[in-house]
Formats: sequence, C-alpha cells, structure tokens
Amino acid sequence: MAQLLSVNVGLPRDIQWRGETIRTGIFKEPVAGRCGVTRLNLAGDGQGDKAGHGGVNRAVFVYQMESYRYWQQQLGRNDFVPGQFGENFTVEGMADDEVCIGERFRIGSALFEISQPRVTCYRIGIRMDEPRMPALLTSSGRPGFYLRVLREGDVGSGDSIEKVGEARERMTVTEVNSLLYLPPHPPEKLRRAVQIEALSPGWRASLAALLASPAGGNAGLMPEVAAHPAAPGFKALQVTAIHPESADVLSVTLQQADGSPLPQALPGQYVVIRIHPATGGALLYRSYSLSGHVCRERYRISVKIEPGGRGGAYLQQQLRVGDALEVSSPHGSFILQPGAQPVVLLSAGIGATPVLAMLHALSAQQAARQVLWLHAAHDGGHHPFAAEVERLLLTLGNARRYVRYSQPRPQDVLGKDFDAVGHLSRTVLESLALPAQAQIYLCGPPRFMSEMKDTLAALGLAPGQVHSEAFAGGQSLRPGVVGTVQRSPHPLLADTDSGPLVSFARSSVAAHWRPGAYKSLLELAEACDVPVRWSCRSGVCHNCESGLVSGDVAYGPEPLEPAAQGNVLLCCAQPTRDLVLDL
Repeated sequence: MAQLLSVNVGLPRDIQWRGETIRTGIFKEPVAGRCGVTRLNLAGDGQGDKAGHGGVNRAVFVYQMESYRYWQQQLGRNDFVPGQFGENFTVEGMADDEVCIGERFRIGSALFEISQPRVTCYRIGIRMDEPRMPALLTSSGRPGFYLRVLREGDVGSGDSIEKVGEARERMTVTEVNSLLYLPPHPPEKLRRAVQIEALSPGWRASLAALLASPAGGNAGLMPEVAAHPAAPGFKALQVTAIHPESADVLSVTLQQADGSPLPQALPGQYVVIRIHPATGGALLYRSYSLSGHVCRERYRISVKIEPGGRGGAYLQQQLRVGDALEVSSPHGSFILQPGAQPVVLLSAGIGATPVLAMLHALSAQQAARQVLWLHAAHDGGHHPFAAEVERLLLTLGNARRYVRYSQPRPQDVLGKDFDAVGHLSRTVLESLALPAQAQIYLCGPPRFMSEMKDTLAALGLAPGQVHSEAFAGGQSLRPGVVGTVQRSPHPLLADTDSGPLVSFARSSVAAHWRPGAYKSLLELAEACDVPVRWSCRSGVCHNCESGLVSGDVAYGPEPLEPAAQGNVLLCCAQPTRDLVLDL
C-alpha cells in the first residue's frame, strides 16, 4: 500500500531572481504532526500565483519518492529534502505511470481525487537550481499530479494511502501529460481524455482544442497571440491609392502588381511593412492594421501621422501611387469571431482601424447580429472613417452608433457628427445598456484600453467576452514577477553593429544579437523591455510563441514540440540571421 512520507507546506515569499522580485510558494517545509486539509489548501500553505496554481482542482500537489531517486541519479545530486519539488505530499508509491485521473484515495480522514498532471513553470527551475527542470519533468513522464479534495479532514506523515475509487476512463497521469505536451497527439486518445469528467476543465479544454485543430503547432498550448500563424517574409506590393481620412490619418491601398491574389486576411488583423529610408540607415519596420474590407484583391492600411514618427512621415511625404511597398502576410489574433452574439466595436482615435475591418465583414455578411459602434475622438477633424462607418451601419438591420468628441469644433454638429461631448466612461457604458452576452472588440490608446477593461469588468462582462488589440506590442505575461514598473520598449543601452539584427516590429525597436550576452530571444526582448509572454522558459508551455515575420532561428535546447509554422518559441530560440519578430 502507498504511504504518505511527508506533508509539506509553505506560504508565498519574495525572492530575488535575475534582478527581479518573484513571489512564489514553491518552497515547502515538512509539517510536524497532523495538518488540516480544506477544499482549497492545506493549513499553512499558499500559492504566490493564483492564476497558475491553487483552486479546487489544484488543491494538493503530489510527488513520489521513486521520482526523487530517479532525479538524484539523472542530475547526480544527493541534496534533496522533502518538498524539494514544491509538493505538498511526498509519497511512496502512486507513480505517474500507474495512477489514473479520477482515481480516489483516502489519506488520514480526508478524501481526494486525482484531477490533473502538474503544469510546470520556471519556478521549479529556481527551486532546483536547474533552469531546464520544467522541460525535464514534462518530457520524462514524471510531472507529478494534483489532488482535488472531496472531503476535508487531516493528514500526517506515516498515513497509509488507501485507494477507494476507480476511474471510469483509465488514463494515467503520464498518458494525459504526454497527450498535451508531446507529439504526436493521437485523436483516439484525445477523444477518450476529453470524456474524463474528473479531469480539470482547463486540461479538458486544451485537449479539446488539440482534437479540433488541424495539424501543425499545438492548439492546446498556443496563446491567443500565436493562434493564427502566417508565412514569414515580405512581398513587394504596389500602391494603388493614397487617401487622407482625417487631419492626421492616411490610408494606403496595396495590390499585387500582376493582380494575383494576396494572402487571405481575417477582419482585425494587421501587416508589417518594411521601409527603406531614403537617407539610408537601418530599415524601419512598422505594424499597421488592415482597415478595409478584407479580401485577396487588395489591402488597405490606415496610419496615424504622429509628430516625429518616422514611419508615418515616410508614408505621408515620400510614398506615391505606383510605388512599391514591402508588406508581410497578415498577422494577429484580434479577429472577429463567428456566432450570433451581439457585437460591440469599442475604439478611440486610430484604434478604429481594426474594428472598422470587422464592421466591413459584418456588412458583407449582412449579419443579423446586434451591432453597437462606440467611438471616441477629439473632434470632427480628427474623426477618421466617419462617413464610411455611417454607410456600413445602414447596411445592417440591427446596428447603432454612439460617438463622443472630447473637444468638438464649432462646425461639428451634435446629433449628426457626434452624440455627446466628453469621453467614454463607465457612466456612459452603463447608460447604453450593453447586451449581457456581447462580444466586445476593444482598441485604442493604452490609457483608454486600461480604463475600458476596468469598466467592462466592473459591469460584469467576463474576460472571455472582451477581445483587445494593443498597437505598441502585446500584453506581457510574467507570472510571479512583482513590484516592477512597465517601461516602454527601447534599443539596447550598449548595442553593437555586429551579430544578427533582431527587429521587434510592433514595438518599433531593434537590437543586435550577442551570443555571450543572451541565451535566447526572450532574454534579448526583456533587455529591450519589449512586452513578452512566458512561463516555463524551457520550451514546454508555448506562452512565448510569437510570429516570425522574417528570418530564421535555431533552437537550443530543442522545445518539446515545435512552434506552428511561421511562429517561434522565444525562450529557447537564437537568430541565425537578421530577424523580424511580431512583438
């Protein structure tokens, strides 16, 4: 019979790591005597990152003494102590390749059910002083697993572990772990796994996404920013029209010179353009949303001309009809989702561009969905696409608009050009009575985005209902990092002119790669304060998966599963030549 060897707990603490402060509960100490067990935790235990750890499906983490022995041999170490792997229960028996999701066990006076394999992150690498540990645990088939608490009670070291319930669908922890993280992903096993009622909802959703996805990449792990990979490289497109939309917004229409079809775009996506400055110097890369009807005949980008902005100045002052412009394939996952739910297109300033493409798509579909266009502008002179939006709304049977000007001009007509003076706010959105089931598409300046997200959350909209696009790079994900101020992206303070040049297109910065200074593209991005997403930092979780606009990379170490074609895993990739990243 299996046995509980040690009960380990620890409250979150702040530690220093690579110049950052990390809050983590990975450090556990053995408990003397009995320990209370609740639905969410053990007495005296806590998690530093509630988004990735804890909750009813991850109440207690288990690791086995057999795996301790395995890692002592593999790593050549003899310094392990109970709780070394961040586990609450150190046990003898209950090997990952023997126990199944859904099996139930009585330990002490409490009752438990196996709910999911462990999801490893970089903090186990810190605890083990081995950065590769997340990948090693996952690839070895020895991740450990979580227990759900079915009956509260108390436990103590020396308790026997009695199996009291079988799983309906017998799939071991190792099997389920491999299904998500390691190719191939056999459909027949995925179908079995998603039927396991005891498997945590997050894991079932990830496995269902894998089952429903076409081959290539890992749809169960890919974050939203990498869900629509595009072929890398640039095409020379011909400028067929240049049109001013407002005092500070310019639209450029592009087509293939020979009339051949363009790569298909989705409403809400953007392209990266490569500019060769007339005065020489480094190439410029800029990301611009597609603002017109998405089709394979032409693209339309719309650009705000910022004071001192080099990209906008080039397009306004030097570009002419008939010129060629180097353009990437469409990128991005801020796209209009199919369905019958009401749609709210919420924007400010140049943030109207991607949601305008969505409005074009709804009009082309003659959608019966309820559509609400909400926009904030300074005045009529700085209100691009006003007439175009009005025409599109008239093609829809269930659409309305609401526009606010913060400082209208004397010639701006209330009730015609705009609907009220001031900014969009919680009071305004409450008065508009947004549909409870609406899908919200949000784009605009950073402060506007932040305020609207807070407002929508306060109004009770679920996070899954709110889709957003940030122009100056995406949103970062740095689990456990606390007390830092987000800085604007910038070039390296001490850059060189040697090594591959890595350009972060959405952040409009570039830096040369120095192998001795950085181990991965992720570390280079962090040195430039480019917003990045990560968790494992060792090629497991795919949170850092990003679009590869152009160039090539090598991997070291190799990820457990390659990124989708056209994407790159930043945490374990190095450039082999000049590179442009969708960051």
